[in-house]
Amino acid sequence: MNRLKLEQLLRHFFLEDMGDGDLTSDLLFPDHERAAGVFTAKAAGVLAGVDIISAGYRLLDPQIDVSVIKRDGERVSAGEPIASVAGPVRSLLSGERVILNLLQRLSGIATVTRQAVDRLGDSRTRICDTRKTTPGLRMLEKYAVTCGGGYNHRFGLYDGVMIKDNHIAFYGSIAAAVKTVRERLGHMVKIEVETETEAEVLEAVAAGADVIMFDNRTPEEVKTFVPLVPKPIVTEASGGITLANVTAYGATGVDYISLGFLTHSAAALDISFSLQ
Repeated sequence: MNRLKLEQLLRHFFLEDMGDGDLTSDLLFPDHERAAGVFTAKAAGVLAGVDIISAGYRLLDPQIDVSVIKRDGERVSAGEPIASVAGPVRSLLSGERVILNLLQRLSGIATVTRQAVDRLGDSRTRICDTRKTTPGLRMLEKYAVTCGGGYNHRFGLYDGVMIKDNHIAFYGSIAAAVKTVRERLGHMVKIEVETETEAEVLEAVAAGADVIMFDNRTPEEVKTFVPLVPKPIVTEASGGITLANVTAYGATGVDYISLGFLTHSAAALDISFSLQ
């Protein structure tokens, strides 16, 4: 996780929540009053974003001490403490909500990612994310996927070429689109092509795509497409894949399964903060 970007995000989030100050805490507690508190898991899951506790409170008030008990990627049970904090009560309470919101959101993503990874068992197929992230939270949400044992797809439109159905329909063909991109693209960036039929798969192979996606295909269809693709070309299945059927897709031999629901539909993991 990029620490500079994290600090920039936290500044924005704290300003959004606090504005010119925390009216309740500022009016109730004097500057010098101190307290201790603990972040506790209220449900079982996988943690992600624990460092946000340290980074967030360090930004708000350097007087706050943070002791991390559980680490990102670790499983946690209901009732287990995640981290303890001590410092000025005003600062502890002012930063609580933003930190909890992020920690719960990211841990929810890590938890559902681990569920998907576990469904594949010892399959060589890898689980990865998509660009279906919350605006402003992509770096954090994609980091959470890795905490759950998944892998990251491209981060944005800028770091990988993906020629999709609309590109193909408007440009004319897979072959023509790949040829044009290849002529203009640097050697460090890969080209992925989205396919739906056997003919499109074969055209993408002949065109020299680096990655071929089988989009919205059944496990049976994916299983017939995989042998058509030479080993140096990476294969990916996407669309219509859920926790209920991900095991069947893992059995097809595809290299990657990309899952949008990891980031767009993950339920937050229930985590609380309480003063001691």
